[in-house]
Amino acid sequence: MSILDSFRLDGKVALVTGAAYGIGFAMAKALAQAGAKIAFNCRSQSNMDRALADYEKEGIDARGYICDVTDEAQIAQLVKDIERDLGTIDILINNAGIIKRIPMLDTTCEEFRQVVDIDLVAPFIVSKAVIPGMIQKGGGKIINICSMMSELGRETVSAYAAAKGGLKMLTRNIASEYGEFNIQCNGIGPGYIATQQNAVLREKQPDGTPHPFDSFILAKTPAARWGTPEDLAGAAVFLSSSASDFINGHVLYVDGGILAYIGKQP
Repeated sequence: MSILDSFRLDGKVALVTGAAYGIGFAMAKALAQAGAKIAFNCRSQSNMDRALADYEKEGIDARGYICDVTDEAQIAQLVKDIERDLGTIDILINNAGIIKRIPMLDTTCEEFRQVVDIDLVAPFIVSKAVIPGMIQKGGGKIINICSMMSELGRETVSAYAAAKGGLKMLTRNIASEYGEFNIQCNGIGPGYIATQQNAVLREKQPDGTPHPFDSFILAKTPAARWGTPEDLAGAAVFLSSSASDFINGHVLYVDGGILAYIGKQP
């Protein structure tokens, strides 16, 4: 096998949670271009209809399923449905997630638990559901979408940072427990990625000046720009492929250099 062939995913079945749009969609598209068969979930029919239309525009025959990633019974059924429709899952990307930007003292326990349930408990539930099939098949790839908040704290994101820090350690623990079964579990830690959800933070102010948060991110990023969903595509394909077979328990930060940078001297 040539080195380029080792990045191919031909015939592999990939489940990308929350891949109706944004970075999940970009990673699923990249895996499809590398030859994988794509399954994804979302929680509403309206999002599903839009996503299937977007996949069709890209020439991707993706299978979509309505499913709540925090519901263990629904996930068990999802895995059965994918196995029936496409085959045993070879690649899992735990991408579904939320963030609530609320000061810690104003965050309710219900809000904190909701973030942790989706960002940390759900990857546990989905990984637990697919690992038996991977063991039986002789191996598999699990990729958890972590965050720079797996390493850093910041105001207003206590629940998110706690969940993503936990997800980093869940990644290492899955690698530790199931590496002997030829299962590699790694993480991707995106930096600040330009999506529809944060477009307002990149808009010009009424006086024509940049948004303060936009200026902050550009100043803190050696690449001097926001990332794009497509910037995560290469990392997703690499960690899904045989090219990464001896990489396990690692978090690959795709952040334009933020974590390596102390910032400019005033």
